[in-house]
Amino acid sequence: MFREIQAKPSPGILMAVLLAVTVIAGGYVFANGARGDSGFDVAIGLVILLFAFLCMPGLFTVAPNEGKVLTLFGTYKGTVKTPGLWFTNPFMGKKAVSLRIRNFETNKLKVNDARSNPVEIGAIVVWKVIDTAEAIFEVNDYVQYVAVQSESAVRALASSYPYDHHGDDAIALSTHPTEISKGLLEALHERLATAGVEVIEARISHLAYAPEIAAAMLQRQQASAIVAARQTIVEGAVGMVEMALDALSSRQIVTLDDERKAAMVSNLLVVLCSDRSVHPVVNTGTLYS
Repeated sequence: MFREIQAKPSPGILMAVLLAVTVIAGGYVFANGARGDSGFDVAIGLVILLFAFLCMPGLFTVAPNEGKVLTLFGTYKGTVKTPGLWFTNPFMGKKAVSLRIRNFETNKLKVNDARSNPVEIGAIVVWKVIDTAEAIFEVNDYVQYVAVQSESAVRALASSYPYDHHGDDAIALSTHPTEISKGLLEALHERLATAGVEVIEARISHLAYAPEIAAAMLQRQQASAIVAARQTIVEGAVGMVEMALDALSSRQIVTLDDERKAAMVSNLLVVLCSDRSVHPVVNTGTLYS
């Protein structure tokens, strides 16, 4: 496995000045030899110029947040990350690798969740290269590798959790974004570690039921919401009925037997739990007639 090595090239400004002086000197010797019909001086001038031009490819620049991977005849020699003008062996190969932070958004993937419901899911991955040697030599194309592995991780994540918890406390894609993002981040770290890539952030950007079941799932969510609302209403109504009976009893306003209490409870629950306006019935007879 390749590991990044910090290369130590020579300062490029000094070498650039020396090469410029060499070119001028070679040109001067060549010109004097040509004017004086001196073949030896012409040859010396050509050799000096050829040497200077052969050394010029050794000059290279490194931009901020960039690394230059150096190879010599197929052998990795190191990486230069310090910005500036540098000089190295002219026969060195130099490949630029961006160290900037990048964004990648996966396609909207159609997968089955943990309950075999088809869902559409997409994610945003924020990443950067931290080991240039691994990024260049361990994988064929590290940018494509990040894209493919990110989609694979999103598919695996969506298959491991349900879309909705449906009343239980299980982690779900739609209700636990923090836990889901953490799980996705850990999965991407494992998959991209060999490519010299660090994942800074990963989060779900799109989540929805597949169109063929979206209507049915919407009805299910509406039914669950109605049941939850009814449960809250009933619990509140029972509490209010209990308070009413306790107040009547403690204040001795009226004494009710069990049958009358049951009738009163029934009437109060109908009034409190009904979703429509209640029409009162006035009893004009005696209390127990």
